[in-house]
Amino acid sequence: MGKQHSTVSIPLQKRWPLMILVLFSLSTAIVFFIRASSDSCTSRHGEDNNNGNHIHVTAQVGSLASPLSFMKSKLVLLVSHELSLSGGPLLLMELAFLLRGVGAEVVWITNQKPIGQDEVIYSLEHKMLDRGVQVISAKGQKAMDMAIKADLIILNTAVAGKWLDAVLKEYVPRVLRKVLWWIHEMRGHYFKVEYVKHLPFVAGAMIDSHTTAEYWRNRTWERLGIKMPQTYVVHLGNSKELMEVAENSVAKRVLREHVRQSLGMRNEDLVFAIINSVSRGKGQDLFLRSFHESLQLIQGKKLQVPSMHAVVVGSDMSAQTKFETELRNFVVEKKIQDRVHFVNKTLNVAPYLASIDVLVQNSQARGECFGRITIEAMAFQLPVLGTAAGGTMEIVVNGTTGWLHPAGKEGVMPLAKNIVKLATHVERRLTMGKKGHERVKEMFLEQHMSHRIALVLKEVLRKSNGNT
Repeated sequence: MGKQHSTVSIPLQKRWPLMILVLFSLSTAIVFFIRASSDSCTSRHGEDNNNGNHIHVTAQVGSLASPLSFMKSKLVLLVSHELSLSGGPLLLMELAFLLRGVGAEVVWITNQKPIGQDEVIYSLEHKMLDRGVQVISAKGQKAMDMAIKADLIILNTAVAGKWLDAVLKEYVPRVLRKVLWWIHEMRGHYFKVEYVKHLPFVAGAMIDSHTTAEYWRNRTWERLGIKMPQTYVVHLGNSKELMEVAENSVAKRVLREHVRQSLGMRNEDLVFAIINSVSRGKGQDLFLRSFHESLQLIQGKKLQVPSMHAVVVGSDMSAQTKFETELRNFVVEKKIQDRVHFVNKTLNVAPYLASIDVLVQNSQARGECFGRITIEAMAFQLPVLGTAAGGTMEIVVNGTTGWLHPAGKEGVMPLAKNIVKLATHVERRLTMGKKGHERVKEMFLEQHMSHRIALVLKEVLRKSNGNT
């Protein structure tokens, strides 16, 4: 079985205080709260470029004033379908902290919670409470009052639409004019009337990539006969905290040495990693097949490369799903236990990005809506090997910042060959990483994202006030 490592195990966490002390001295003390940024450093308004039936929101960065400062004293209700370590809830939390940073009153509702105590939910809720975000129950009079009183309501993901009828009932028409629907899904099973029947009547939809926006426009009409509201495409950006670590060579070296030592890898080893929640849609199985094929190619051609390792970050050691069992059985079957390492899912991606050499973004079918981990990896000057699907195609410049390969089984050998190419060409690997970092600095910083979101919020508030 592949080596198991848990980021929540006591032995490993006992080593983190020393790391944190080191990073304090490097002005990166909050490295492990990567997505919890509280204020933004942004500037003047960008332009709205009309792209067919949705608007691409761009940003021009120059001054130090926060573009979200107009949200001061506004009451914003954030409704998330769940609270977990997955991308959607974490992204909404980040927006909550940005809004709190400019003096907005922010209230958080989680629509679906498991029965009983959940350690992740408890931790994330207290993180929000510590930052001044109010956390209330999804049901009851207080939730209804907040929705009616709020200046702006942001529904996060398509599934959150169920909350409208379940809680607001006859008051739904009264609040739709001030709802911004932030959609991240790319899977067909989300196109259900009970989820999105109110979608045409909200103030706007915000989607993370052009590919996803086009998919939603076509799918809602063809499948449900529903027209999308005004849709804004807003590419995401990296937090300032992550960028501080990514651009601090000493911090990266310390993290690299620590993580590699904890996983049993040497500094000179070549490490390819996939960092996503373990599921078939994220393509960890196909990545491991490609990794094994790359080892076979290297052996067959007798190529001279450093010892290669694959790291799968995003396991759930407590669940042991059927899919993860398949992954581990494959590793045993191919006798690559010493080269494959499984790491428990974590909010703290920076240590792993600092410790690897190449990121593999292998999401399948329609790919990622955007894929935040891709721009995070590029910030660390890592080349990205990604599927030619979804938002990845809007981030990775094929042949410049990484390589794209087909989704599905037909992508296994192309990915394997790309792994070999990066393993055997050090300069190409380093050059792609540098180009990726340049692209992040130009397009995917927190201030870029704050500008893009600010433009959308202003427009939604304008519509809401106009309909009052």
